Amino acid sequence: MSRIELAPEIGGDIDRILDHLARHHVDDAPSRIREIIQAIAVLEQNPLIGRPVHGEKRELVIGRRARGYVALYRYLPEIDTIFVLALRSQREAGYTRT
Repeated sequence: MSRIELAPEIGGDIDRILDHLARHHVDDAPSRIREIIQAIAVLEQNPLIGRPVHGEKRELVIGRRARGYVALYRYLPEIDTIFVLALRSQREAGYTRT
């Protein structure tokens, strides 16, 4: 089983998502965050499940439409560790950091 490490910036990404949900009066915000966490946990068993993107990074697509998010991560097989680098809504144009 691979180990998952979250970048410190993920906290800011989650805050941004929660702020957006609050502005749009979404009642189930905690369940949305729970869904994101559960999807990221799948990487422990399947670290290469995400689609390849630039460099050696991958994107894990989580949910769909208004409930859709994307987690940017990098898997280092040498140390069997997944580094989750950023999180965004599927409707956002890009990550807040590159």
